[in-house]
Amino acid sequence: MSHEITHRVIATNGVNLQVTESGDPKGPCVILSHGFPESAYSWRHQMGFLADAGFHVLAPDQRGYGFSSSPKNVTDYGIENLTGDLVGLLDATGHDDATFVGHDWGALVVWEAGRLHPSRVNAICGVSVPFTPWPMKPTELFKMMFTDRFFYMLYFQEVGPAELELEADIRNTMHQFMWAASGAMYKPGPTDFSELPPMQGSGFLDMFKDVPAHLPTWLTQDDLDHYVKQFTNSGFFGPVSWYRNLDANYEVLKDIPIERISMPTFFIGGDKDAVIAPRLDTLDAVNGLTPNYRGSVIIPGAGHWTQQEMPDEFNAALMGFLQTL
Repeated sequence: MSHEITHRVIATNGVNLQVTESGDPKGPCVILSHGFPESAYSWRHQMGFLADAGFHVLAPDQRGYGFSSSPKNVTDYGIENLTGDLVGLLDATGHDDATFVGHDWGALVVWEAGRLHPSRVNAICGVSVPFTPWPMKPTELFKMMFTDRFFYMLYFQEVGPAELELEADIRNTMHQFMWAASGAMYKPGPTDFSELPPMQGSGFLDMFKDVPAHLPTWLTQDDLDHYVKQFTNSGFFGPVSWYRNLDANYEVLKDIPIERISMPTFFIGGDKDAVIAPRLDTLDAVNGLTPNYRGSVIIPGAGHWTQQEMPDEFNAALMGFLQTL
């Protein structure tokens, strides 16, 4: 049977979130946490699949995104708020706990939900971004690594320039980014960061070269239109402000033991995802810092948009994990 996919606004943790929902509200809950720059729409190929498997699926447009609330202060986008929003969805729907699946930035959120709200998280699946225990303030680490070369997370720290650049032509921004991070465009980056352009005078979109004018096979014109409509409404202040809390999040988390993430954990990625492709051999070690790690599935050919580019392979990998719980 195929379940209806519905939309509603849920008030949680001081914000209103647009939530895409499917499945039996009495079934076990799965929360899907999207990344940057995406929305609940990035899970469009997972909603019906998980609902048909008996789950109650909730995918929010998280704070700052789409037509959900966009608080005006950078500090509103810290990890306590981002995890608190998701836990609030459980309160609003009557669930004690859920399996949390997060892609990209959403992966950082669900990993840390396990540390900040362990009683509400029965399992975690990180997608694209492995568990990341920072050894020091992230921005200090990046400055040591990249020195005066361009790195987008440092570029994103100052309020203003990134918003101006990304909002100048939202359709172009989304077209470029969806192509550039896809498996089809994957090329190993420079191992020597000195080959990167200088930080001074470079922008985010300057990193993308030779992007085709047509769309990738996995992204339709309707899909792109949907994202453009959402980011035209929200702008980029909220989404980019998630990055502006990396150091503050480090301070929140640095003294909380990793052992609190004691629930089963799992990882799904693509071997053409630039986030992890250079370090596929280290993923199990870093994810394995969580004490109940159940392993990973790396999907051949998948780029950064894992669950959008290869939905069938992704769904099979996720279901393999869910069936062990």
